Amino acid sequence: MRSIATVFKKEMIDTLRDRRALVFMILIPLLVFPLVIQVMISVSKRQERKAQAKTLRVAVLDQGNALRFVQMLRERSDLELVANVPSDSIAALIRADSLDGAFLFAASFDDDVAEMKPGRVDFYFKTTDESGIVQSRLRETVERYEKELLDERFSRLELDQSIVEAVNLESHNIASIEERIGKSIGGIVPYMFILFCFMGAMYPAIDLGAGEKERGTMETLLTAPVNRFHILLGKFGVVVVSGLVSAAVSILGLAIAIKLSPDMPKEFLDVILKVLGWDTIVLLMSLLVPLTIFFSGILLSVSLAARSFKEAQSLISPLNIAVVLPAGIGLTPGIELSFANAWIPVLNVSLATKEILAGTIRPAELTVVYVSLITLAIASLWGSAWWFRRESTIFRS
Repeated sequence: MRSIATVFKKEMIDTLRDRRALVFMILIPLLVFPLVIQVMISVSKRQERKAQAKTLRVAVLDQGNALRFVQMLRERSDLELVANVPSDSIAALIRADSLDGAFLFAASFDDDVAEMKPGRVDFYFKTTDESGIVQSRLRETVERYEKELLDERFSRLELDQSIVEAVNLESHNIASIEERIGKSIGGIVPYMFILFCFMGAMYPAIDLGAGEKERGTMETLLTAPVNRFHILLGKFGVVVVSGLVSAAVSILGLAIAIKLSPDMPKEFLDVILKVLGWDTIVLLMSLLVPLTIFFSGILLSVSLAARSFKEAQSLISPLNIAVVLPAGIGLTPGIELSFANAWIPVLNVSLATKEILAGTIRPAELTVVYVSLITLAIASLWGSAWWFRRESTIFRS
């Protein structure tokens, strides 16, 4: 054990002297979440204010109908009515941003309304996001106009408007606010944790394998009176600790970003901080430990097989896809942790993290995740040890 600790201490000191490793292990994980969250919130707020303050250019082709509707539009100070727009040019003008919206009334609109039939109105707009601020601003006037027509219609018939409501549906969502927020943030959060865990372990692994071979210090280390497996365990421990530190720092960065966000409502902030409690963080880190060991074994094996630092980078770069792809699948809405996908590495951590944050994790499925990760971690360590014992690997040229 003393020899393992000696190798670990020596390699950890060398790693902490490497500025590039420190950047990927601490600086980037600490800053990414605060920067991303602040940028997203500020851009979203700015775009929303811009869309709300914009004076909308609207065309109304009433064909002599709906004079009251046209009057309601004229009364709005945030709209500019554009006249003499040909009906066949509406779509082209909206695509060119010359118009923000257009209403095309059927020639029989007033007659249909008078006969208590629905009058047809074609509403043209362009929106590419779910918020649809421009659409909602224009639809607001249509809804007010429709309400006036309905009030007049029911008054003429001397009927209560509730007569058309055959079903009074009262919706009750029994999912707690913690579950809903946990599910919403439970997609991107594990994705970032897994990515930082891999990145934090990557550069120390490259440096402790291919880097030492390139510097010629690997041979010196192997001549020491230390069991080769103990040397590997010392290096392995440094890579694992680096990955875990990176993941832990990213959690700290997330907490700082949430705590210091000025635009986040206090109620929402309290719920998120409750979701990210110490019990949750401990459970998340317990998943990341075997996953990091699995990553470390693969990274260190590839690094030891490489002839140089540059070659190790080239060999490890494609592995990023193997990590990002299953973690990205976990972002897909509707995919939940099951006994089938609980065996798939990386994806199982992503889905389990989502369930943990929502407070809906099931012990049986979590046990399968642990069994899968621990099995892979042991296999990864054994593979590294077997690879490290081969002379052709260490002295490959």
